[in-house]
Amino acid sequence: MTADARPVAAVPGGRRGLASPRPLAALWPRLRPHGAALAAAFACLVLAAGVGLWFPRVVQDLLDSAFERGDGTLLDRIALSLLGLFAAQGVLNFVQVTLLHGTGERVIARLREDLFAHLVRLPPAFFAERRSGELTSRLSADLALLQQFVSAWLGELARQTLFLVGGTVLLTLTHPSLTLTTLAVSPIIVGTAIVFGRTLKRASAGVQDQVAEAMGHADEAFGQIRTVQGFVREAGETRRFADALGEVVARGVRRARIRGAFFGFVGFVAFAGVVAVLWQGGRLVLAGSLSPGALVGFLLYAITIASAVGALASAFGNLQESIGAATRVFDLLALPPDVAEPAAPVTPAAPVRGAIAFEDVHFRYGPDLPDVLHGVSLAIAPGEVVALVGASGAGKSTLAALLPRFWDASRGRITLDGHDVRTLSFATLRGAIGSVPQDPALFSGTIRENIAYARPEASDAEVRAAAEAAHAAEFIARLPDGYATRVGERGVKLSGGQRQRIALARVFLKDPAVLVLDEATSALDSESERLVEQALATLLTGRTTLIIAHRLSTVQRADRVVVLDHGRIVEEGPHASLLAADGAYARLYRGQFRDDPVPA
Repeated sequence: MTADARPVAAVPGGRRGLASPRPLAALWPRLRPHGAALAAAFACLVLAAGVGLWFPRVVQDLLDSAFERGDGTLLDRIALSLLGLFAAQGVLNFVQVTLLHGTGERVIARLREDLFAHLVRLPPAFFAERRSGELTSRLSADLALLQQFVSAWLGELARQTLFLVGGTVLLTLTHPSLTLTTLAVSPIIVGTAIVFGRTLKRASAGVQDQVAEAMGHADEAFGQIRTVQGFVREAGETRRFADALGEVVARGVRRARIRGAFFGFVGFVAFAGVVAVLWQGGRLVLAGSLSPGALVGFLLYAITIASAVGALASAFGNLQESIGAATRVFDLLALPPDVAEPAAPVTPAAPVRGAIAFEDVHFRYGPDLPDVLHGVSLAIAPGEVVALVGASGAGKSTLAALLPRFWDASRGRITLDGHDVRTLSFATLRGAIGSVPQDPALFSGTIRENIAYARPEASDAEVRAAAEAAHAAEFIARLPDGYATRVGERGVKLSGGQRQRIALARVFLKDPAVLVLDEATSALDSESERLVEQALATLLTGRTTLIIAHRLSTVQRADRVVVLDHGRIVEEGPHASLLAADGAYARLYRGQFRDDPVPA
C-alpha cells in the first residue's frame, strides 16, 4: 500500500467497543468444559488439606495420651499413621497439581488461539495505531500470568482458604475463647487486603503496559533492522530500549514495595495473633484449665491459620495481577471489528465475473478527520484494465483498499457483480480478489509455502506451474534447496525482483477474477522489470484489473486511465485521448511519465 492509503491519526479500528465482561467471570466459560478435571483436582485438594488439618489433633493426642501413659506402642502406631497420612497427602497433591496444570495449559492455549484468531480478523485500521510488539506481549506475558493463576494460584487460593476455614472451625470446637483471640485480627487483615489490593492491581497493570511498550520498541527495531544499521543507530535503539526497560524496572520495584508492605504487614498481624493465643493459652495452662497437649494442638491450628492468612495475602496479590492481565486480554477480545462479516451473506448464483462499481463513494480514516475520497463514481467492466493515476495523496491506494473491505466507505457503496461488497462474505469477496503490492512481504518459510499461501492444498505440480507463469521457476531452480529454500523474515534472502515474482506466482495460483496491482515494477532493475512485465502480461489477460500506476508502461497497458486529484475523479478515458485533451492527465504525463522507458 502506498503512502496515500495510510491513516495519519487515530482510526476507528482502535477505539474501544463493547465493554469487556468481568475478567474472571469471562474466564469461567472456558473452564467449564474441564469441569470433571477441576472437580477431581478440588476433591484431591480437600482431602490433602484434611490431612494437614488433622495433624495438630494427632499431635495433641500424642502429647496427652502417649506421653502421659508412657505407652511406646501407641507412640509407634501414631508415628506410622502419620507417615501413611503424609504419603497419601503426597499422592493427592501430585494428582491435584497435575490436573490443575494440565487444565491451565489447555485453557490458556485455547484462549491464546481465540485471541490470535480475533486479532487477525480486525481490520488494518486497528493495526495502524497498535504496535505488533504490544499485541504479542498480550499474547505472551499477559496470558502467562493468567496461566499461572489457573495452574497454581487458583489451587493455592482454594488450599489456603480450606486451611483458614477448617482451622477456624476446629479451633472453635477446641476452645471458643482462644478462637476469638485468634480471629480478632481478621478485620484488620481484610481491610488491609482491600486497600492494598486496589493499589497492587493498578501497579501491576502499569508494569504489564510498560513491558508491552518495551516489546513494541524491540519489535519495531527488529522489523526495520536495515534502517537501524544503515543509519548506524544501533546504540541509539539500544538506549531507547534500555530506557523503556528502566521504566519497567522502576514500576516493577514500586509493585514489589507494595507487595512487600502488604505481605509484611499481614504476616505481622497474623502472627501477632499467634503470640496473643500463646500468651492467653499459657495462662490457662498455668491455671490448670487447659492441658499442655491441647495448648500445643491449639497453637498448631493458630499457626496454620496465620500461615494461611499470609499465603492468602500473597495469593491475593497474584490474583490482582491476574485480574489486570485478564482485563487487558478480554478488552481486546471484546473489541468489535469496524469491518465485519455480514450476518447473512449473499451467495452469488454464478462465479464472480469481475464487474466493479464505485457509487458516490466518500471515505475518511476517522470521525474527526477530513474526507480522503469525495463522491467517487466509477464502473469497471469484467476483464477491463483500469489505471488509477494522480499525485501522492490523491486517494488511489485508498480507493483500491476499499474494494476488498480493508476499510468500509463512509458513504456510498461499492458493488461486485451487482452485489454490495458489504453483503458478501470475506471468503467470497476477498477470494475473488488478488493483490500484488509494490513491496510484497513474504513469510519466513520456504518458497513453496509462500507460493502455496494462496491455496495451501495445492499440489507440487500446481505450485511449479504458478512459478513458471510468474517467470520464477528459473531462479528457484538455481537455489541450493529449490522450492524448499527458506526466504527469511519478509523474504530478506531474496532480491526485490525475486520477491515480486514469488508474489506474482502466489496470485497465479489463486487465479482471482479481480486483480489489484500496486505498480509491481517501479523499484526493479531492468532485467527483473522485463521478467515481471512478461508475467503481468499473462496475469492480466481476462481479469478485471485495477492498477495504481506510477509508470508509463503500466498506463499504456490500461484500457482506461482514471485521474484522481484530492479524492475526486477529474478525468478518465484512454491514454491517447487524455493526452490529446491536454488536461490534468497531460500535465501529469509531462511531469511524471514522459521520461519513463517503455519496455520492449
